Amino acid sequence: MESTLRRTWAEVNLDAIAHNYKTIKEKIGENTKFLGVVKADAYGHGSIQVSKLLQELGADYLAVSSADEALELRVNGITMPILILGHTPKEQVGRLIEYDITQAITCKAKADEYNAEAIKCGGVLKVHIKVDTGMSRLGYLCDNKNFDTGVEGISEACALPGLNAEGIFTHFAVSDEPGDECLKYTKHQFDLFKRVIAAVEEKMGHKFAIHHCANTGAVARFPETYLDMVRPGLLLYGYGEYAKEMGLRPAMTLKTTVSTIKIYPEGTAISYGGIFVTDKTTRIGVLPYGYADGFFRSLSNKCSLMTKGGPAKLRGKICMDMCMIDITDMPSVDVGSEVEIFGENNSIDELSAIAETIPYELTCAVSKRVPRLYFRNGEVVEKELMLRF
Repeated sequence: MESTLRRTWAEVNLDAIAHNYKTIKEKIGENTKFLGVVKADAYGHGSIQVSKLLQELGADYLAVSSADEALELRVNGITMPILILGHTPKEQVGRLIEYDITQAITCKAKADEYNAEAIKCGGVLKVHIKVDTGMSRLGYLCDNKNFDTGVEGISEACALPGLNAEGIFTHFAVSDEPGDECLKYTKHQFDLFKRVIAAVEEKMGHKFAIHHCANTGAVARFPETYLDMVRPGLLLYGYGEYAKEMGLRPAMTLKTTVSTIKIYPEGTAISYGGIFVTDKTTRIGVLPYGYADGFFRSLSNKCSLMTKGGPAKLRGKICMDMCMIDITDMPSVDVGSEVEIFGENNSIDELSAIAETIPYELTCAVSKRVPRLYFRNGEVVEKELMLRF
């Protein structure tokens, strides 16, 4: 059975992602590898479709969050290198080796247990060593008094027979933030990372094949951090101020339709809690788009959605499956009219600013019940929707 796709749906422009890849690749240069971050279903855009495109375009690496995400790509024809950034249970090491998946190593305990499992499996696990230079999340602690012990721990991990330490990396905490303090902090992280690399490589007597640290903010602002490989996330999908500056294109447009129109008299409370009350006769359009689809309830009564008659203000609280817009002065908007939630005509950057969040929290939030349509050259080339008939 096939969905009508006329409730609420997302349109993913693969040509935009291809344009963004090529633009970023031109910026970083042919000698710098490109790692495409496709974790969390490629930030809601579809990890399989985006990964196939990046593989076709010649990208060098992909990054995911978990073994499940990596294996999903492998069984769907993705053969290029994949790095797992997050935790993998030691019991999965054999599968990582079997499917040639690279694992991040973040501390001595992980290095030891992964090494033991790899030896038990009779194989060698390819790994990238994570250095905590100031993100304060995952990685070998190497700042201040921890420098010597951190270097020693990394060197010991690299010498383990069940591990092949192909790369070393860190993650910037504020590379996308303005101000002198953030600039200083990013410089500190980068300088510390370089010091750690130098000390470890001197101790080992050889170099890592891949050094990487440049996330979206660093790719846009700090070319000195490119090293051997960059890891753009938000930039790849065309969102944020740096994407605009670089001429990148937003990849996702989220759309819905007007399902019902109601006329209410002055003094009518709209939706739960009655936070909006009409001050005149008001024409309300009901949209089949709610927080179960990924619409942040915090945006209730605060934003506008784009119709063919112009921006229509959201009225009342967002419901699980519906929301309401004011189309009083928009006679051209009728039942069945398309409404753009975000996209070319209704900026996701502005919507995320109202929600006091970041654009890819909105794209990640688009739920699996929202069908995705994938476009190339203006034509739908694939549909993805959750149906369990």
